[in-house]
Amino acid sequence: MRLLKLFWWSGVAIFCGLLLSLSGTYLYLSPGLPSVESLRTIKLQIPLRVYSQDGKLIAEFGEMRRSPISFQQIPSDFTNAILAAEDDNFANHYGVDPSSLMRAATQILQSGQIQSGGSTITMQVAKNFFLTPERSFSRKLTEILLALQIERQLSKDEILELYINKIYLGNRAYGIEAAAQVYYGKSINQLSLAQLAMIAGLPKAPSRFNPLINPQRSKERRDWILGRMLKLGKIDQARYQAALAEPIEVTHHVATPELQAPYIAEMARAEMVGRYGSDAYTEGFSVITTTPSQLQTAATHAVQSGLIEYDQRHGYRGPEARFPGMTPQSWMQELLKQKTLGILEPAIVTQVEKSGLLVLTRSGQEESISWDSMKWARPFLNTNSLGARPQNPSNVATIGDLIRVERMPDGSLTFRQLPAAQSALVSLDPNNGAIRALVGGFSFEQSNYNRAAQAKRQPGSSFKPFIYAAALDNGFTAASLVNDAPIVFQEAGMEEAWRPKNDNNTFLGPIRLREALYKSRNLVSIRLLQTIGIDYALNYATRFGFKRDELPRNLSLALGTATLTPLEIATGWSVLANGGYRVSPYLIEQISDRTGNVVFRANPASVPSTAPPTEADATDLATDSTTAETKPAEHVVDERTTYIMTSMLQDVIRRGTGRRALAMGRSDLAGKTGTTNESKDSWFSGYNADYVTTVWAGFDQPESLGRTEYGGTVALPIWMSYMSAALKDKPEHLQPEPAGILSLRIDPQSGRAATPGANDAYFEVFKSEDTPPPTSEVDGFGSIPGSPLPEDESGSAPMDLF
Repeated sequence: MRLLKLFWWSGVAIFCGLLLSLSGTYLYLSPGLPSVESLRTIKLQIPLRVYSQDGKLIAEFGEMRRSPISFQQIPSDFTNAILAAEDDNFANHYGVDPSSLMRAATQILQSGQIQSGGSTITMQVAKNFFLTPERSFSRKLTEILLALQIERQLSKDEILELYINKIYLGNRAYGIEAAAQVYYGKSINQLSLAQLAMIAGLPKAPSRFNPLINPQRSKERRDWILGRMLKLGKIDQARYQAALAEPIEVTHHVATPELQAPYIAEMARAEMVGRYGSDAYTEGFSVITTTPSQLQTAATHAVQSGLIEYDQRHGYRGPEARFPGMTPQSWMQELLKQKTLGILEPAIVTQVEKSGLLVLTRSGQEESISWDSMKWARPFLNTNSLGARPQNPSNVATIGDLIRVERMPDGSLTFRQLPAAQSALVSLDPNNGAIRALVGGFSFEQSNYNRAAQAKRQPGSSFKPFIYAAALDNGFTAASLVNDAPIVFQEAGMEEAWRPKNDNNTFLGPIRLREALYKSRNLVSIRLLQTIGIDYALNYATRFGFKRDELPRNLSLALGTATLTPLEIATGWSVLANGGYRVSPYLIEQISDRTGNVVFRANPASVPSTAPPTEADATDLATDSTTAETKPAEHVVDERTTYIMTSMLQDVIRRGTGRRALAMGRSDLAGKTGTTNESKDSWFSGYNADYVTTVWAGFDQPESLGRTEYGGTVALPIWMSYMSAALKDKPEHLQPEPAGILSLRIDPQSGRAATPGANDAYFEVFKSEDTPPPTSEVDGFGSIPGSPLPEDESGSAPMDLF
């Protein structure tokens, strides 16, 4: 009896001691335990995704790849696999499995080290959401207490859902849906039993069992899990054998953009960071941009093809590098260091034959290039000179040359080189400023510098329409005569006189404004600016969105010497295209949060519609409570002025420096070329009522494009390529004629109303209050009173020039 009493009281003492220890531990640790209730509203990190207007993925930003799914979306095979691997008693325990803890304790006693934590899935949820990964007894006790609380407050389904969306599974994949996409390029519900078992084997050690790094160990882990599933009765023998026989076939899948628009993606990313800070990368925002995929694709193709076309006109500069005398394996290593830039892939010449070249590509294949695609490759001497035309492939390339090739639609390769020049394209909807397409350079991989929005360059003659519009609102008409004659400006303090000239050093004498614009006469623009006054012109330019303090306060403004970005130029031109309304460019159409709720929808100031609302419009407004009332854009220029300017800019295409665009076969196009001194910058801006598009081309470090290169030879072909695609199958569309416009027959020699029967008279458009008097009232100089008179070479400027 004494012995029994000793055992009894010893047992009671041990039990009380354990109870007191556990109670003390709980009282010590419980004040620091986080609220389990927060798990119900936990926000997992989800990357930022940017889409085109028509829903195509452009880019994904964020360190963690994650696509959370609900418990109902988890395949039952995966549930069985993960429980077999991690916690087969999950359905029965209350957060802690004593047998697992005893097994872990035994391992510690045997080895003296913590080998496995004996953690249940609930304990792993506690650790992943609330604790650090350190291995210590205090952290394990905290984990146990948290697991017990989690089991009391959450259902098993909720716990499992948290677990499968949080766990790290290698290669930046967090959660099983992201892992399915990374390893198989499929959704989790599209995977086979063997594939699900492979993913279920990753949580234990994502690096050790990673199928991309250790396929053999991954297979061993997968097969073990399949065996556990069979033992637990979750699969039958037939499914087990079929899954075992399935090979481990995985490749690294990343979120592949459906649309190549990296400059658009970067602009959207920067704007989102400006709005939300670092949360932009983790809160699961989805951004819909204003850019339709088909327009962006057309813009990218236009810029890349246009630069290649220009580049080939100026000859072949030689291979990017030479690797002679190397083995194919060494060549392959060098190729893998190279990036595909735009549409140009790297390749190394392996053989030179009479019919062309054999080259090694990054795919490891040896492919041929025809001699016909190499005949353009005359040696580059300088911007204006080429060497002799090559007679055979050996004149162009040698074995070991690192070159560039373009893969054609039929799979064949064409000989190319990476262009040295750059280009940018911006296309806006003139009615609200939406960016419909934007390209900031030949290749974002080559340079992420966005020339469309960041590169300030002189626009040259593409700025002249703003000076002409100012003149039309200051008493001039399209028929006004201005003298195209030499002029010299000599100011105090100037070492040399300023002698502006036309690009061909010719002078036409008194010339109508319409003709001066489509012939791009510099001296007429200078005289116009001199007459209306620089301060008036600067103030007028602010109506188009330009900042007065960023424009030169001298007569060179008339020649486009301001430094402006293509985006700023396109924004200014939108006022001409939309009837005189100022709009602001914008890129983000809509932002949705992780739940799909719209948290932002753009409501830009827009040109008022002249069409009455349709029944469908009224229904949309009634049902869409998130749509704010459209804000009217500010009317900054008389619509009659923009109508006359459009008519004059149409003549630039019909008979001026933009005649090449006649090949598009449309009569609703208006535009203007621009070429700066020594052809360092090439521009073309143009529009119809649907799109206003600006193209710039030049070198990043300004140098001549060539003495035969102009806005009409470099920028205009790119503009035409894009606009042809953008306007395909669209009806012709220009600003309608506003009230207060008159059309009169004009004598081209005097700019006055023509006499009856005049043979060379033509029709001109005027504001009703600006119609010219009859030709009989012409003065001795053939000029309208108030317009500049012919000047001699001693003319001087009434204000500072520089």
